[in-house]
Amino acid sequence: MTGNHQPLALLLFSAFVAVTLGITTWVSRHRQGSAEEFYAGGRLFSPMENGFAIAGDYMSAASFLGISGLIALFGYDGLLYSVGFLVAWLLVLFLVAELVRNCGRFTLADVVAARMRERPVRIAAGTSSVTVSVLYLVAQMVGAGSLVALLLGGNGEAAQSWTVVGVGALMVIYVSLGGMRATTWIQIVKAVLLLGGTITLTVLVLVRFHGDFDQLLLTAAERSGHGKAFLAPGLRYGGDWTARFDFISLGLALVLGTAGLPHILSRFYTVPTARAARRSVIWSIGLIGGFYLMTIVLGFGAAAIVGPDAVRGSNAAGNTAVPLLALDLGGGADSAGGAILFAVVAAVAFATILAVVAGITLASSASVAHDLYASLRRRHTKPRSEVAVARAAAVGIGVMAIALGLLARDLNVAFLVGLAFAVAASANLPVLLYSLFWRGFTTRGAVWSVYGGLIPAMLLVVLSPVVSGSPESLFPTVDFQYFPLQNPGLVSIPLGFLAGWLGTVTSAELPDEAKHAETEVRSLTGAGAV
Repeated sequence: MTGNHQPLALLLFSAFVAVTLGITTWVSRHRQGSAEEFYAGGRLFSPMENGFAIAGDYMSAASFLGISGLIALFGYDGLLYSVGFLVAWLLVLFLVAELVRNCGRFTLADVVAARMRERPVRIAAGTSSVTVSVLYLVAQMVGAGSLVALLLGGNGEAAQSWTVVGVGALMVIYVSLGGMRATTWIQIVKAVLLLGGTITLTVLVLVRFHGDFDQLLLTAAERSGHGKAFLAPGLRYGGDWTARFDFISLGLALVLGTAGLPHILSRFYTVPTARAARRSVIWSIGLIGGFYLMTIVLGFGAAAIVGPDAVRGSNAAGNTAVPLLALDLGGGADSAGGAILFAVVAAVAFATILAVVAGITLASSASVAHDLYASLRRRHTKPRSEVAVARAAAVGIGVMAIALGLLARDLNVAFLVGLAFAVAASANLPVLLYSLFWRGFTTRGAVWSVYGGLIPAMLLVVLSPVVSGSPESLFPTVDFQYFPLQNPGLVSIPLGFLAGWLGTVTSAELPDEAKHAETEVRSLTGAGAV
């Protein structure tokens, strides 16, 4: 994989980094001292701008690199990720977007704490949000490492490691200097680049097969070595009961997790009204839906043109399927067309990673400053000092994500994101829905709901095949695997809802009817919303 594509790809990497750093520097010249400016960009973005930014935030390395790689390796079963990620937005549109925009200011904890005792709720929700964000960041780091290792040839373990460190450093700079306004414009630029690159590759794949999608599927099945089984359910999640339950668990996590992702929820505060938040989601659904349809073509295209063996040989988890496909579509490794197309796709993927990590880091640093820090020093905290804490938190979160990214560099990025979705659906979604729709919900119920989903989800991941007990685990030489499923959602999501209900019915606290009525009116009408 060495050759004339390397200098060009590195040049395009550098160009995107230079442009985004320029945006960040320009934005940092404007006033970033207020919490509203740093966390929400002054709430000045239009529905279309915010829709593109949401799409840029959501279409991550897991989507572009991971899903296509899973489809190339496992055919039909890889489609679950595309379907789950897209269907999840219907839940966001109908249950979350408008209500969250009306009830909160900057974070998930704002919505929950509106009618509860603030301190315990903010500490619980802030802890959960940071945990989900770090898990999501790890996936982006792994994607960046795989991409640059491919670019530099061979396994490139040293290149992977330095890339993870470099991406972490850049995301800290983006967030610390530019806040939400710079992050949003970076995501908009990235969304346009990603959609343009995906459309180009999709057209070239279809042209290669003369527009015959059936022929594309048949060729992919033939080259896979599995025949028609490649196009049917069960290649990855079929067979014994464990694989089938894993399939259900992953599906639940993907569909329910989006509504609990901190960096997605924070985007609804960047628009001036709840109606604008709803229209933002409609814009993003259109963009994201088109993108995921194209990842299906790219995944099967990589299987048909590159072949699963070559994909697996480059990266065992399949994370480099799309760059390899681009190299072949352009004419091969030794051709100018292949070098150019590979370089463009690699740069777009790298842009994807940088933009997403900036959004996640901003959301998690906001949780640390606005929820954890401010809840401990509520009476003595000024907005300017809270923003300073958020900037410092971005550095700490970046260091943590770098360390975990180095540890998990051999796992598929879509699979890693699936774990983050499972934790979000277990810890954040139950408390959010209960707060919005259950009149009798109490502070104890809120705290129990968060920890009752978060702790089991993390514990089950540690005891699962992801961490130990198999050659693909993080620690393949040891075995403390006691939970058979790779995704904990099937168990941890119901536990989160159950813990919230149990905490509420056993609580001696009487619900504040006046606060609930105020929250209900505000969530449905927008009266009194910031």
